[in-house]
Amino acid sequence: MNNVLTLIGNNATPLAPAHVECARAALPASGEVDWLAPGHACDIPFESADRAAAEAAVRAALAGIAIDIASQPVEGRRKKLLVADMDSTIIQQECIDELADELGIKPQIAAITERAMRGEIEFEPALIERVGLLRGLDLDALERVYQKRITETPGGRSLTATMRAHSATCALVSGGFTFFTQRVAKAVGFNINQANELLFEDGKLTGAVAMPILGRQAKIDALVSLRAEYGLPAIATMAVGDGANDLGMIGEAGLGVAFHAKPVVAEAAAARINHGDLTSLLYLQGYRASDIIKG
Repeated sequence: MNNVLTLIGNNATPLAPAHVECARAALPASGEVDWLAPGHACDIPFESADRAAAEAAVRAALAGIAIDIASQPVEGRRKKLLVADMDSTIIQQECIDELADELGIKPQIAAITERAMRGEIEFEPALIERVGLLRGLDLDALERVYQKRITETPGGRSLTATMRAHSATCALVSGGFTFFTQRVAKAVGFNINQANELLFEDGKLTGAVAMPILGRQAKIDALVSLRAEYGLPAIATMAVGDGANDLGMIGEAGLGVAFHAKPVVAEAAAARINHGDLTSLLYLQGYRASDIIKG
C-alpha cells in the first residue's frame, strides 16, 4: 500500500482499539494495523490516490477525540535531518517573554510575541521592538531565567537521541537567542544550533540584537543549507515548529510538523501534533516504542 495513517494517543487519551477500528472504517482501503506502541500509537497502511481526502475522512470520524492523526506516503518516512524551532516547541516557554517578566513587563511583550507567532505582524520588526524594551537587563537575569523558568518539552531528549542513533542530524534553529539555544541544544542533544545574538555593554542588554536577524527566511536557508551539506533529498528532512516564522521551513521539509501550533501553522503543515509530546515525531517516522532511546 502506498500510504500510511498514524494514530497517536497520549496520557489523557490512550489509543484504544475502538479508535483504530473507527479510523480503518473511514479509510478507502486499509491493511492490517501495526501497533508501534500498544495503547499509544499505531500505523494503518492504506491505498488511495487522494491521501488528503482519506485523512480528512478519518479526522471527521474521530472528531472531538484528542488523538493525533497524520498520513503520509510510506516511502521515505525515516528522516536524516531534523530542523526544530526552540520556543514553545523544544521548550515550553517563549524565552523573550520570560526575560520581560524580570522587568515586570511580560504582558506587554507577550502580547507582541503572540501576534508575531500568529502571523499578524512581521517577525523581524516585532523582535526589534521587544528586544528594545529589554534594555538594561543584566546578564545574571538571563542565567536566572534559564535555570528557573525554562522547561523542556517532554520527549525532546528521546527524539534527538533516537534519531541520532539512526545517523540523523538534529539542528535547533530559533528566532530566539543564542544564550538559550546553546544551553538547550546541549541539554536536549542537538548537533547544531543557530539563533539571534543579543548585544551587551557592561554586562547589560543594550536593547539591540545583532544583524541580520534570523527569522522566517533564515530558517528556510538553514534547512536548505544543511540538506545540501549532508547530500540529502528533500524527502529525508523534517521540520517542526509552532509559529508563523516556522511556516517556510515547515513547507520546505519533506515532512513539516506543526507542534501544538498557532492556527495558521496547523492549517498549513503536512502533519500536526496537537495532543502528544515530542516522541510523536518518532512515531510519525515509524519508530516503535522498543526503538526509542529514553532521554
